Amino acid sequence: MRNHCPHAWHQQQHRGRMWAASPAFRRRLFLLRSLSPSPCAALPGNAACSSSPSPSTSIRVNAMSASGPVYEADAEAVVRRITPPLDRARHKGQAGKIAVIGGCREYTDLSHVFCTRDAATVIKSYSPELIVHPILEESYSVSDGERESVSSRILTEVAKWMERFDCIVVGPGLGRDSFLLDCVSNIMRHARQANIPTVVDGDGLFLITNNLSLVEGNLLAILTPNVYEYKRLVQKVLNCEVNEENASEQLTALCQKIGGITIMRKGKADIISDGKTVTQVSTFGSPRRCGGQGDILSGSVAVFASWARHFLLTNEYPTEKSVNPMMLGCIAGSLLLRKAASHAFEKNKRSTVTTDIIELLGKSLEDICPAGH
Repeated sequence: MRNHCPHAWHQQQHRGRMWAASPAFRRRLFLLRSLSPSPCAALPGNAACSSSPSPSTSIRVNAMSASGPVYEADAEAVVRRITPPLDRARHKGQAGKIAVIGGCREYTDLSHVFCTRDAATVIKSYSPELIVHPILEESYSVSDGERESVSSRILTEVAKWMERFDCIVVGPGLGRDSFLLDCVSNIMRHARQANIPTVVDGDGLFLITNNLSLVEGNLLAILTPNVYEYKRLVQKVLNCEVNEENASEQLTALCQKIGGITIMRKGKADIISDGKTVTQVSTFGSPRRCGGQGDILSGSVAVFASWARHFLLTNEYPTEKSVNPMMLGCIAGSLLLRKAASHAFEKNKRSTVTTDIIELLGKSLEDICPAGH
């Protein structure tokens, strides 16, 4: 039996038309729309705010060491600092490219989308902005004798594109088909070898909980578990139950045990740690919880993490180079979703749905980081 973690331990460092109209399909478009080009929050082809702070303004995460208290991150400062300025000289793609590995018969998703053939037609019909790669396969379409060759072909196709991406999101709409998950595992290994940040959410968390080696020791990996996904991770990795009284210490220990990856434990306050530091974002969002917000969050985190990484790699200030860009991506993504959810609830109250939140992502980022004229 699993034990409740003893107090002494806490003292230590711690996924046809009828189908297209289905609720599952519509929910999986939320992430797509959240990452589609919008003012100051775009992906391929769009940079963001022109009102970046002066170079002398440094990033303040307000993160404490693993053994200290949890302080609120200066999230607005982080957003302003890492959001790239709008520049007329830039061309499409210079503000970053994000890919989503997801989309099976039941679900579809986003921007550069690697999905199954069954999902591709509907995804393509959703927006001309999407670049769809219908190369993934599920068990029903592959015979036992073909599995190895098909898996190799899929990886080869994805590898052609991988170097173009600044970050990938694994999990939203992925499903749990065994062959599909095996293929995605290979893609994750390739992304890691190519040093491409990977945000794992939804069914991707189901995958890695059963195969921790996919992310273990990967400093460019981010997990964004909800309460149930987090519980399974704690049980699997720490062999104990979730302890709310020592939430930050337990999260820190979880990150350390998986080799220094970054985890955002979603909740009333999003607690974020990379095993070295821990911080939180508790800006009030909305009392109305609706399905699909996690998809927005994982996409937003991917965007901000790629921006933060580029910013830190090109920054001339050595004190900022020591800040973990994956932590910054989590902080900024959390704040953006919470701000948009707050605006949406203020406007729609109990009738708020996730599409309302998506519509206000641009305004929310504009409020924090004006684009200028």
